[in-house]
Amino acid sequence: MPALHGQQDAHASLTPTAERKPAPAFEVVGQDGRKIHVSDYRGKVLLLNFWATDCGGCVLEIPSFIALEKAYKDQGFTAVGVSMDISYESLKDADEAWGRVRPFVAQKGINYPIAMGDDAISKAYKLSAFPATYLIDKSGRIAVAYVGVVINKDNVEANIKRLLAER
Repeated sequence: MPALHGQQDAHASLTPTAERKPAPAFEVVGQDGRKIHVSDYRGKVLLLNFWATDCGGCVLEIPSFIALEKAYKDQGFTAVGVSMDISYESLKDADEAWGRVRPFVAQKGINYPIAMGDDAISKAYKLSAFPATYLIDKSGRIAVAYVGVVINKDNVEANIKRLLAER
């Protein structure tokens, strides 16, 4: 799947609370081998980012997500990166993908959980381009969807602050 090239900096507004749909359930395996589910983050604001190591736009936005994780991790927020390297790079399996992803995570200093995506999560989130990023509210509902590159974190940060303030 190719990355979107047209949209240089994705911005989005919060979906009104009453109109938010539940985030699709998923089970992916983290870099430590443990299973990760969207339900693990109930009660927190979750930034869910779908990316790939060779996706230029994906690489551009990761520093913003590292900064957001550092700034808000103690306030009920976390980011989770889901590598889509298997499908993006047409790799044979998760082992081959982790061979690319682990060194990338170490080199970039990514400070939030990373998991390996699969066809099931791709279908659940209807992914058609990378990067794709979702802000999920404390109740597990999609509050914002960004399709395209988030270079300037100001819009995402403002939305995170609003979500953290929600009861």
